[in-house]
Amino acid sequence: MSTVLVVDDSMTEMQVITSCLQRGGLSVQTATSGEEALVKISSQKPDVIILDVVLPGRSGFELCRDLKSEAGTSMIPVVMCSTKGSEMDKFWGMKQGADAYITKPIDQEKLLQTVKQLLK
Repeated sequence: MSTVLVVDDSMTEMQVITSCLQRGGLSVQTATSGEEALVKISSQKPDVIILDVVLPGRSGFELCRDLKSEAGTSMIPVVMCSTKGSEMDKFWGMKQGADAYITKPIDQEKLLQTVKQLLK
């Protein structure tokens, strides 16, 4: 079973995303900050990371850039998931190394389809 790490500081958003992915047959781990995400990634590498942009401490953009620059984590697909939905935000997210960018409120079908494509 593939594992997805969901990094979001909103418990409501995390619950929606988690239940959507679990219904899709995926195992889900969660983190509420970039620091917590790094600890979880170092102990058990997820198959995909869903990353909010606005997080306490480091932004999702910074975390994505760091993950993509490290040899051990550069191949893990990252889906940026944020209320920041302008074309510039999407462009910037992809420039940091994100493999996909989905705006909130999320379209659950689109999210699941995107994650499953990245797992192939």
